[in-house]
Amino acid sequence: MATFNVGLKRDGPGLLLRDILKDGDPQITAAINVIAAVGPDVLLLTNFDFDLNLVALTAFTDVLTNAGTSYSHLFALPPNSGLATGLDLNADGRLATPDDAQGYGKFAGYGGMALLSRHPISVEQVQDFSQLLWRDVPGSSLPKVSAVAGMPDILDVQRLSSKGHWDVPIVLPDGTTLRLLAFHASTPAFGGANDRNIWRNRDEVSFWQKYLDGQISGTAPNNHFVIVGDANLDPNDGQGIRSTISDLINHPLIQDPKPTSAGAVQAAVVQRGVNRSHSGKPALDTADWRDTNGPGNLRVDYVLPSTDFHVLDAGVFWPASDDPNFGMLSDRDPKSSWHGLVWVDLTW
Repeated sequence: MATFNVGLKRDGPGLLLRDILKDGDPQITAAINVIAAVGPDVLLLTNFDFDLNLVALTAFTDVLTNAGTSYSHLFALPPNSGLATGLDLNADGRLATPDDAQGYGKFAGYGGMALLSRHPISVEQVQDFSQLLWRDVPGSSLPKVSAVAGMPDILDVQRLSSKGHWDVPIVLPDGTTLRLLAFHASTPAFGGANDRNIWRNRDEVSFWQKYLDGQISGTAPNNHFVIVGDANLDPNDGQGIRSTISDLINHPLIQDPKPTSAGAVQAAVVQRGVNRSHSGKPALDTADWRDTNGPGNLRVDYVLPSTDFHVLDAGVFWPASDDPNFGMLSDRDPKSSWHGLVWVDLTW
């Protein structure tokens, strides 16, 4: 089981497919090599552009197959990112900006989520919570965003999910159904007036806690589930209401495998900057951001299984300089943020 923020989002629709098909794009090659090196049975990709009929995703998996890693089952839904609203959602006095979409995005489908699986996906039983209005979330933080809290037209439109929240059943070889709870939360940075993104990130992350506790309409699991995705929130460092992810990690139905990497430890030492003031363990970091005028390296990507699973192993693909795979890091796109693939090996 794994999650990987691949950063495969482009400036317009169809451009990701173009880059996959032309072969040789260094960012795509790096992503393919990392996935092939780890080879998870189930993989959630975040920041992967969505298109109708999953054309780009199919082309991407074809390249993966050629690299020796095959997935028979693909799943994705249109994300909220880039979905136009016609309203000034961030109250900056301008319309039709990426911030005025349901989730930040330059076009509909921008930086969505996609699921690759070697096991069948029960598509007809998927529960999609992506259309849930932010105001309707129990304990919603939306009233704290005073710039928009008094605007009924926005309250009637603004969804909670910046990308999506999915409950996806996957049928394992022994007939057991695994429930994959997938999401990609908004960054707690930026967002304009009244820390809008901080409060949205808080509610997107805490959604799963409320779901498991029966506060959200739907059929929540009490076992055989894994929360997976990019929370954009570190329990100890960086921006955002950090207690939110800590509360989720410490939920009584959830265990934290604490995946680590040697590369993250080395990076914190070599890159220095703000990393020197971090209180969290650098081995747990999953994302490599700017160390000067930035948040530094943080733990933001998670694979959190229910307590009935037995964790055999866990890690983050972030090789240190003495690792034979270290050269793969040289192919990453320096213009975009970089995340390691987070994986957990599970059994009953």
